[in-house]
Amino acid sequence: MSYVFEANVGKYRYVYEGSSYRDGDKKPRNTRKPIGKVDPKTGQRIYYDEYIERMEKSGTPVEIPESVKAFTIEDIKKSSLREFGLFYLLQALADRVGLAMVMQEAMGNVWGEIFTLACYLVSSGDPFQYCENWVSNTECPPVGSLSSQRISELLRCIDQSDRDRFYQLWCACRCEREYLALDITSTSSYSELIDDVAWGHNRDNENLPQVNICMLVGEETRLPVYQAVYDGSLNDVKTLETTLASLRHITRGRGILAVMDKGFYSGANINEMLAAKSPIQFIISVPFKSALADALIDKARDNIDNVDNVIVVGSDSMRAATSEIQWGSKALYSHVYYSAKKAAGKREELYVHAALLKESAIAEPGKYSSSPAYKKYLRFTRTKNGYNVKIRHDVIEKELRHAGWLIVFSNKTSNAKKAIRIYRDKDVVEKGFLRFKNCLDMGRLRVHSEGRMQNKLFVGFIALIIMSEINRVMLNEGLYRNMTMRQLFLNLAKLRVQYVNGTRILFPVTKTQREIYKAFDVELPK
Repeated sequence: MSYVFEANVGKYRYVYEGSSYRDGDKKPRNTRKPIGKVDPKTGQRIYYDEYIERMEKSGTPVEIPESVKAFTIEDIKKSSLREFGLFYLLQALADRVGLAMVMQEAMGNVWGEIFTLACYLVSSGDPFQYCENWVSNTECPPVGSLSSQRISELLRCIDQSDRDRFYQLWCACRCEREYLALDITSTSSYSELIDDVAWGHNRDNENLPQVNICMLVGEETRLPVYQAVYDGSLNDVKTLETTLASLRHITRGRGILAVMDKGFYSGANINEMLAAKSPIQFIISVPFKSALADALIDKARDNIDNVDNVIVVGSDSMRAATSEIQWGSKALYSHVYYSAKKAAGKREELYVHAALLKESAIAEPGKYSSSPAYKKYLRFTRTKNGYNVKIRHDVIEKELRHAGWLIVFSNKTSNAKKAIRIYRDKDVVEKGFLRFKNCLDMGRLRVHSEGRMQNKLFVGFIALIIMSEINRVMLNEGLYRNMTMRQLFLNLAKLRVQYVNGTRILFPVTKTQREIYKAFDVELPK
């Protein structure tokens, strides 16, 4: 007599067909054969194909719930397969940092398409023309095909008021939590139809017209907060005034701490920040061409190299001296820093360079006597026997005059150690720009109108927010010890979903994928 029963094996529950009989000695015996398993979520029995076929042939077919019917080969052939794991992470991060909420409020009905475009840039970095294929192979919100034509329409339908609305909401979401670093980069364009494109000085030394991009980034989270695009012919000093005006409008008077390098230093810029209705707190590096910088270094030179002036920042050490200086009717904190290690390294480097130049010049004076690179550090004197070559010590000492020195002004930070830590963290912006241009295909603006250029840069800004959050977590959790960001993307892209006859099937999550989601504090997909 046969019967069907269930039994646990480890953490799983299986279905068995049992039968009872008597052996040759008339002793009772039992056998059992696995014929299926129990779905842990629904509690339904899922029978094996062999059992179903056997029961059908015997005239007692097994009734199978619609939800657990086996798929036919034809079903499998018609099924679709999509990448899922990476987009799942990007969406979770956008929710966590508040980006998705801000985009929904600012961008209206097109926010999903803009967000999907940004995720495409993060995951592939390819030009927009390939986005349609990516969308068809990725489990993402129902945004349509995102063909080249649709993307062009999207890049036209967003205007400055939409972007300003986003920046206002995003600044409100982020600015109260941290101070900001400010920097400018340039990106090149192939178009001659864009107003902001000009043949200015390109920081990458490319022979293409470019636009200047000014970006504010949160120092703690490393997340981009605001972006503005300007004429490529404007220098950093002229751009600051416009940026500050835009920033006051976007932040609605919320106080910020702007961290800037030497390119922004000028009396006019400092006056502008000090005279603002909502005073802008700042930390700014002072260039050595400034007479004030020279005077401050001369004043500190004899006494700064003292153990009482040593500060330790991370793994580095330096000497520091802080004083108050009068700037019009306002007082500024002047932080003068001296690194004996950097000064010695620069001196050794320059001495070796000059000595090698001298050796070459003595060996072949006629070849190098007219070379600007050699004449900068060497003095060639014509004699009866050829040339007399000597090192120009005055030039060497003049070049070493500022070696190891740094001067920073602030109207907010009085502590030298805190000020230099904040200033050094400004490389967050520079790394953001590098990622912006190299990883997100923003080094070339393949668009032919100003509106589309602005909106492509805006989509890139959204993508940079997401990528910056990924970078922050990877740094904090030590993921870079085992993988690059690209390898992380590839690992997650292997997690896919398959649609078979209307049923969605998620592939098993691998150990590496589980570790990645855990590091990002993201719940495992179901």
